[in-house]
Amino acid sequence: MSKEPAKPSESLVQQLLAERRELKVAVERLKLDLSEAAAATGQPDNRLQELQAEIERLRYQLASARAEVGLMREERDELRLGVERALDLVARRDQS
Repeated sequence: MSKEPAKPSESLVQQLLAERRELKVAVERLKLDLSEAAAATGQPDNRLQELQAEIERLRYQLASARAEVGLMREERDELRLGVERALDLVARRDQS
């Protein structure tokens, strides 16, 4: 069987995976900012709570993106299975 062209759901999965990578980078940058701020002063930075809230928000966003990717993969697999079944039925009908 020849390679199938990219399906819209696959491109959406790729987009979500790219967004996930971007969010991971953002989280790591915020962690670095936080550690630099803590190292620069012996006391907590005024931005500490703000940065921690941003990290939590990004973690939630990342978890949501992961869940959406999982759902999209399941949907893609179900669609692919349906197409394969339909092709099998058409092939059997043509053989009859």
